[in-house]
Amino acid sequence: MTAQVDYLVVFFTATSGASGALLGSDEKELEQLVWQLVDVKNKKLSKVNELLIKPDLSDLSEEKEEEDEVEERAENENKSRADNVFTATNLETALNLFCLQLTNEVNSAGAGTSVCLCTDGPLHIRQVIHPEAASKNILVPDCFNSFFDLRKEFKKRFPTSDLKALNVHNMAESLSIPVDLPAIWDPSATLDPSAILPAEIAVQLVQILGSIVLALLSEPSSHTFSTEERVSEKFETGTCSKMEKVCDNTVIRARGLPWQSSDQDIARFFRGLNIAKGGAALCLNAQGRRNGEALVRFVSEEHRDLALQRHKHHMGNRYIEVYKASGEDFLKIAGGTSNEVAMFLSREDQIIVRMRGLPFTATNEQVLTFFSPEEGLKETCPVSGGKDGILFVRYPDGRPTGDAFVLFACEEHAQCALRKHKEILGRRYIELFKSTAAEVQQVLNRYSSAPLISVAPAPLVSMLPSVSLLPPPGRMRDCLRLRGLPYTASIEDILTFLGEFTQDIRPHGVHMVLNQQARPSGDCFIQLTSAERAIQASQRLHKQIMSSQRGPNSRYVEVFPCSTEEMGLVLMGGSLSHTHTHAHIRSGTGLSPPPCKSRRLTPPSYSFAPAPPIMSAEAAAALYPSIGQMMLAPRPLPPGHAYYPASTPMYMNYTTYYPSPPGSPTTLGFFPSPSSLSSPGGLIRMPGLTYNGNGVKDLINAVQGYQYAPEDALMHAHGHVHAHDLTGTLLTQPKEWVCI
Repeated sequence: MTAQVDYLVVFFTATSGASGALLGSDEKELEQLVWQLVDVKNKKLSKVNELLIKPDLSDLSEEKEEEDEVEERAENENKSRADNVFTATNLETALNLFCLQLTNEVNSAGAGTSVCLCTDGPLHIRQVIHPEAASKNILVPDCFNSFFDLRKEFKKRFPTSDLKALNVHNMAESLSIPVDLPAIWDPSATLDPSAILPAEIAVQLVQILGSIVLALLSEPSSHTFSTEERVSEKFETGTCSKMEKVCDNTVIRARGLPWQSSDQDIARFFRGLNIAKGGAALCLNAQGRRNGEALVRFVSEEHRDLALQRHKHHMGNRYIEVYKASGEDFLKIAGGTSNEVAMFLSREDQIIVRMRGLPFTATNEQVLTFFSPEEGLKETCPVSGGKDGILFVRYPDGRPTGDAFVLFACEEHAQCALRKHKEILGRRYIELFKSTAAEVQQVLNRYSSAPLISVAPAPLVSMLPSVSLLPPPGRMRDCLRLRGLPYTASIEDILTFLGEFTQDIRPHGVHMVLNQQARPSGDCFIQLTSAERAIQASQRLHKQIMSSQRGPNSRYVEVFPCSTEEMGLVLMGGSLSHTHTHAHIRSGTGLSPPPCKSRRLTPPSYSFAPAPPIMSAEAAAALYPSIGQMMLAPRPLPPGHAYYPASTPMYMNYTTYYPSPPGSPTTLGFFPSPSSLSSPGGLIRMPGLTYNGNGVKDLINAVQGYQYAPEDALMHAHGHVHAHDLTGTLLTQPKEWVCI
């Protein structure tokens, strides 16, 4: 707007929660509207109006009604200073009543028709009116889609003032306007910004704001209110190039979204804030499904900061977490470089539907027929643009992925198309989802780009010498592999299943295998005392039924003899396959290397360089004695403590299965401490710890069966650490602490 309006409406809101800089951040409901009309041409102030929003009390109990009557009498005693007081039972009624009273007041003044709101900062409109209306599906009147920010207008008139430090008091002081407010409600003196604003204070603030506006309009300021702020009424979809520069201060990450939410749902959640064109990007997981996160780009840092105040606000029954993000994060999700995608998304006001599970031989004609069959009994939803409205997703070599995106001209056609979810095309059922432009870019980037991590990460700890948790590898097949266990099977169930062979199990020789979610995988390894007993057990127990005490399920279990080498390889992330043959392992052993070592699973770009040692092997042998000198015999551990084998090198993606035996082996692998540590010793890597554990206490309980590097074992390298320990009690009394 370039011309000055005829009337300004000084507008103020108050909720049942925080006020001031935190207004609207606690998602509390609106309780009070206060406004005053300012005649711009005649420089006059009208009456102060107050509108109170009070819910209907007809369905409350008598006791509650009595309490409300007492409160109402107390309010009448403290009569409001407003000239006109109105009441409404809900937000929708209040907004309509406000518009009606404002229209009547403007018509009675007769000095013009153009009106615009004027507020003390953007919070009253952007963080109170629009968010609450959006959450209650209320249509906001047009007068709330534009407003003047009095602080910014004051900044234009007085450029030297600090916008972030401006408030009612210092603006009034600069214009020599007397302020008649309690000192505690001076924004510069308020200690608790979450304090609730009393109703009478809101009326006084509006009166002061009206005087400030009038002073700016009058001589000598003669300020012109000409350019108002706008609230975006509709989210605009669009594309984003990877070459585009995105400011880090305009992007947030929203977490906890419902999986079926769309970019329009995200725009509704941030209603009142202006999202950049195509600025809502839903994130996908490794399987191409939505993971409940989204990156949102706003038009300015101010809007991003207001969005951060909506942390843990609700979308339906879920609360949404809001965090800062970078422009690089946004470009990784929403940015694209394909001209084909840019042309596909260049059409404005199109609804995108994603197809998943297409036959690899599917054609444009089959997709068009799927949505618009010739049979009159089925619903018809024509694809916008015909063949040009279909985009197949392909691998870099041109092979189809089974995904496609389809454009529809209107929401009605898109909803008609979505009703064909899981209908048959060819011999496969097709999944249909409402999609976004950012999801199109993300899916295309996922299938057409090189891996994001071109080289393997550096090892977590450089280890020397490597001490295995398992007995030395060999060809003797003195272990059993149990496959197909009931998922509820416990150690006791396994021992009952083994029967007479239980007495042949080595100490701590039962190893349950868990998957990456720390749940039973159905596999188990048993270490026996001899290969002969292992063969006898496999012949007698193979495909016998195992029952579980924890549930009614019972399954037949496959039992195979295997070697320690095969067991160790599986526990470290490999697999056993009766059909797999490896160049370095004799055919028929059933060994498959761990995933990061397999040529079949690892691309050539994932080359693993050897980990650089901290010191030579000779120096390490001199520093660390043999394992027998380092530790005494361990005490038995209760069931459930997991152990993690040592391996060189060890990477984050190295372990596929995590063993969880009833105890630990008779030897313990350790990692020598690097020189950066303040004292010598060893490090043990313990990945996969539970999130709900008790921290250090659980770790101490898990390792209290072993001794921690007696100082006497290091005396040849460091001398006697404790000269007073002449009796060597450190060798017999274990320490009851561990350094984390």
